[in-house]
Amino acid sequence: MSATNAPFGMRPAFHPSGLDRAQALAGGIPSAYATAILKGQPVAYASTAGGGTLGTIIPAAVGDAFVGAFAGVEWTDTTGRRRVSNYWPANTAYIAGSCIAYFYNDSNIVYEIQADGSMAQTTVGGEYDFSNIAAGSTTTGLSQCTLGASTAAAAGAQAQLRVVDLGQGVDNAWGDAYTVVRVVVAQSQFFGAFTAVA
Repeated sequence: MSATNAPFGMRPAFHPSGLDRAQALAGGIPSAYATAILKGQPVAYASTAGGGTLGTIIPAAVGDAFVGAFAGVEWTDTTGRRRVSNYWPANTAYIAGSCIAYFYNDSNIVYEIQADGSMAQTTVGGEYDFSNIAAGSTTTGLSQCTLGASTAAAAGAQAQLRVVDLGQGVDNAWGDAYTVVRVVVAQSQFFGAFTAVA
């Protein structure tokens, strides 16, 4: 797998407590929100900067502080039918009060993500930004974001993800062409000054 470019977004691998539950945020995505949000895509809490709606989540951009990974959504559409999806379909309208967005936001969760290039064991402890952050499929609903292998933060600087280990797979090794690594959120909205996004 890590010799093949087959990204799968951010996938929770484990939590030190053994619980990697997603938060359920009522009204977490505004009705008719115009951007698709895919399972495994990094998400951030919105602010009013740039027209965001407070109390909701939005896709994170490269360089943004963020909280974790999108896990799915349910809502009642305008015909009264209950919908459950692993991704948010762009421009979907729903009956007020019916939307629940699920996302992982515990800063102790360790994720697996495929890099867009080769990673050596010497990258453990280093910080990197996302690449292809909005890539994915609305057919499968899955993100294809990757860790940018060439985006290592300089000394004293911060990036979005910190590498903590090699992804655990029999077909994955340090130095593979598209190494799968384990990471934690390094640039979190939960720490330091509030970072306004979107």
